[in-house]
Amino acid sequence: MKYSYLSLSLLLAAANAQAQFGTSTEKSSDNPSVIGTLMTKKPENPREMVLGNLLKRVLEYMHLSQKEVNDEISKDAFKVYLERIDYGKQFLLEEDVKKLKAYETKFDDMMISGDLQILELTTELMNKRIGAIESHVEKILSKPMDFSKKESIETDPKKRQFLKTQNELFAHWDKLMKYEVLNRIVDTEEEQKGVATDAKGKKKPKPTKQLSAAEIEKDAREKVLKSWKKIFSRLVNEKKSDKLDKFYNAITKVFDPHTNYLIPEEKEDFDIDMSGKLEGIGAILREDNSYIKIEKVVPGSASWKTKELDAEDTILKVGQGDEEPVDVVDMSLRDAVKLIRGKKGTTVKLTVKKPNGLIKVVPIVRDVVEIEESYAKGSVLELGSQKMKVGYINIPKFYRDFNDPKGRSVTDDTLKEMKKLISKGVEGLILDLRNNGGGALEDARKISGLFIEEGPIVQVKGSSGSVDVLADDDPKIEFSKPVIVLINRFSASASEIVAAALQDYKRAVIVGGEFSHGKGTVQAVIDLDGYIAPVAKAYSPMGALKITIQKFYRVNGSSTQYKGVTPDIVLPDQYSHLESGEKFLDYSIPWGEVKPVRYSAWKPTWDIGKLKKDSSSRVGKSEKFKHINDSINWYKEQKQSSQRSLSKVDFEKKREEVRKMSDLFNQEKENTDLIVTDLVDAKKDKVAQEKYDDYVKTLRKDAVLEESMLIMHDLVEMTKKAKK
Repeated sequence: MKYSYLSLSLLLAAANAQAQFGTSTEKSSDNPSVIGTLMTKKPENPREMVLGNLLKRVLEYMHLSQKEVNDEISKDAFKVYLERIDYGKQFLLEEDVKKLKAYETKFDDMMISGDLQILELTTELMNKRIGAIESHVEKILSKPMDFSKKESIETDPKKRQFLKTQNELFAHWDKLMKYEVLNRIVDTEEEQKGVATDAKGKKKPKPTKQLSAAEIEKDAREKVLKSWKKIFSRLVNEKKSDKLDKFYNAITKVFDPHTNYLIPEEKEDFDIDMSGKLEGIGAILREDNSYIKIEKVVPGSASWKTKELDAEDTILKVGQGDEEPVDVVDMSLRDAVKLIRGKKGTTVKLTVKKPNGLIKVVPIVRDVVEIEESYAKGSVLELGSQKMKVGYINIPKFYRDFNDPKGRSVTDDTLKEMKKLISKGVEGLILDLRNNGGGALEDARKISGLFIEEGPIVQVKGSSGSVDVLADDDPKIEFSKPVIVLINRFSASASEIVAAALQDYKRAVIVGGEFSHGKGTVQAVIDLDGYIAPVAKAYSPMGALKITIQKFYRVNGSSTQYKGVTPDIVLPDQYSHLESGEKFLDYSIPWGEVKPVRYSAWKPTWDIGKLKKDSSSRVGKSEKFKHINDSINWYKEQKQSSQRSLSKVDFEKKREEVRKMSDLFNQEKENTDLIVTDLVDAKKDKVAQEKYDDYVKTLRKDAVLEESMLIMHDLVEMTKKAKK
């Protein structure tokens, strides 16, 4: 959803008054303007007190859940805070955690008073441990290592516990340093043997200078030490704004995963989307505990062109040109983005870890995102065996220019593509909403309306309990032939509204993975500076709050939140091994129901049971889907196996296995029987032709699309028979 800006004068007047005159831990049951007692003395941290009270009031009175910031919230916030300061459990000891736990139920009190004592204690404890660890790491990396021992390291922090003694902590760091040095040694050896490949799978040229085994090992230790000293320095010199971010967002995350406090410093970089606005790589990034992950690759961007970056890839390091890469583990999103961004034409090298454990260095030439690739695109598809034209429209996102009423919108573009397809004589339409993270609610309503007569599309419920119904009020049906909607677990928000509406109206057959994302909530972004009293203006800037205020419900009364949309026909999905979706997020808002609204469903001209049975039979015999299922099972096994050997022989054996399997599963067979006809007749230049060729190749490798064509054939035939 596009975030809206709300007027909160009445609500925030309460917070302003409270911040000026005092605080109250009691929540008013019906009037947000209740204020607490008059302050008798000036607080030690007035800015934090104003900010804390402001955030507390807005969270309590605006958030959909209507939770109160109290001791129970504090307990959960403490758990989140602990993860944010030491997710890897490799700095703090059990005794340190015990000291911090004294504040477990005091997050609400600290928020009100502005006296954030836990931040001071955290800094003291972390700096003490970092100092000791840094000295130990310098000692470890000062001499050659033995990689012949049969030992291993647990790489999944969730499977580790906070250690009891400093000696145990040092033993962990011994293994961690050994693991990182071993990675670098093997990388260098592969380069020298001429078997190392670049991000596109092409062999790298051998280096002109061949190093001895001792030189390779020494060089690896020096580089690991240099990298970690930068990390230690960054952690010790952490800015106050980053510390405040950890504290406040430990509280907001307990409300739900999409509610976040944005600190003033580069607040626009939260969930940064580098498409169309800045010169960069063209990727949406997010923080995931200590890691920076790719949320989505923007179509047409520099990242997209590499064909090597995918959603859920973890960025480990960022390098500028030929410079030594900087480790971004434990780095804030803002600081990581600063390293990734840069001028058009310059090169940034991302060291990324794939979900299957494979680590790659991906060089990207920064560019301005080619926004055309983000727009709805239509094509005519034909399978040689079918002799039937099928329309195909891919919608990457629900875009709309809110600043220009005459600007481009996804609804207008989809309608244009649809009319072109109708003129080509297509007998059905496949609407591809896979990997579509949502966008403008208005366009979800309008696009749904292209396929039905007037009627309700989605219900929206806020914290007050009142339900608004958004409806299509245009009785015209733009496309009346059979429709298939494709979704997967990255189809979210507005995508789910369209899929759910067309499913409820029995207007389309929904095809795809087990479920869609399950993001059925609405957020508002509130600029806090606009709502503080004049007397508190000296404490600006305050930042902003992205807060969940509403929830979506289908016309049948069921929420799209948490559960998502279940397809009518479920197909094996290449992303099935990923724990991606609202149901996998901590503190996500639960599924729910409201009363259904009256709507007139179509009388389907197809037998969904037979469609499913015939599809299942084909999938069971399909080599492509066997390939997908094998890859899913293998990736799941890799995820469960988080122990990594520190024996060089075993390490090399495992790496070779991962590389071979990864290469095997990436070799998707191209179905040349699929004919793709572009709707644009204009002659293409070399770049445009290359893009189009890649587009066609992608469609021909798409097993789900191929099966959808076969389902469409059955659907059309059933419809023809029903009309006779």
